[in-house]
Amino acid sequence: MVTFRYINAKVDLTTTNATTLYTVPSKYSAIVKSIIVSEDSGNADTITVTLTDSATSVFSLFKTKAISANATAELLTKDLNLSTGEIIKCTAATANRLHVVMSIDEYYTGLN
Repeated sequence: MVTFRYINAKVDLTTTNATTLYTVPSKYSAIVKSIIVSEDSGNADTITVTLTDSATSVFSLFKTKAISANATAELLTKDLNLSTGEIIKCTAATANRLHVVMSIDEYYTGLN
């Protein structure tokens, strides 16, 4: 039986290191509905968003995406499907400027 839940993953990018935003739990699949980035320091910045799969291959979803000063940007134009163990990470060009909120539908399948 497949069950589902709606969740948000949130991160304040306080460093310029790659920061995990979300990891698909074991026995779940997920559909990312939205990735919103907000700049709150009054200075434009850029963000890089990557997807790491279960084989630890890294794929760039957004490479140095510009975010205007005091602005909010929606990064997705279509849903993004994820499988168990896949990881979304975000990297800010400058610390303490960007916040990220991701809206996710998680589906428990009982499968690995």
